[in-house]
Amino acid sequence: MKKQVCLIVIFICIFLIGIQTLYAMASADTVPVKGMITMIDLGAKKCIPCKMMAPILEELKKEYEGRAAIVFIDVWQKENAAYARKFGIRGIPTQIFFDKVGKEVFRHVGFMDKKSIVSMLEKLGVK
Repeated sequence: MKKQVCLIVIFICIFLIGIQTLYAMASADTVPVKGMITMIDLGAKKCIPCKMMAPILEELKKEYEGRAAIVFIDVWQKENAAYARKFGIRGIPTQIFFDKVGKEVFRHVGFMDKKSIVSMLEKLGVK
């Protein structure tokens, strides 16, 4: 009887972990934003270069609202682990730029200053 209860508990745990992974993968499909130039910054709120980029990303998010999607994803958060896998992240921060059809056109690892981000957005046609 004890073995059966243990097996049932293990099965339930595996099932719940599987559902959580599927949910994370489904939400990972929302980035890049379809029909819009997208820049995603995959990092962590506790990473020093990521902290340095946070105010830059907030400024850009406001400046480019409606013209480009600027998205920060904290890949150290359990619910965002699917993004790290989806985009093959090996170091943080990683910035990935996508064209309007969702094709990756540029990738950078490490701190990226505002001027460089703006330059890349302009190269992609964002005014």
